[in-house]
Amino acid sequence: MQDLPAEIGGLVEAIVRPLLDYPDDFQMTYEEEEDATIYVELRVNPEDAGKVIGRQGRLIKAIRTLARASASREGYHAEVELLD
Repeated sequence: MQDLPAEIGGLVEAIVRPLLDYPDDFQMTYEEEEDATIYVELRVNPEDAGKVIGRQGRLIKAIRTLARASASREGYHAEVELLD
């Protein structure tokens, strides 16, 4: 994988964007740190936050699991955060 942070970001976006009622408010940043960690930060409309989190946090946990699994195939670690 040439640009792993972009691919992880694309994966997260492909999962999150269809859930949103306000997709124009969706913002995502991703960066790679020197310690082989990829940080993905999401910002959504406050009314959409519950949809991304899911019941008891199950959906955001699943998104994090998929991102971590995808990154670990290349020897990286991924962190996904939903910001206020």
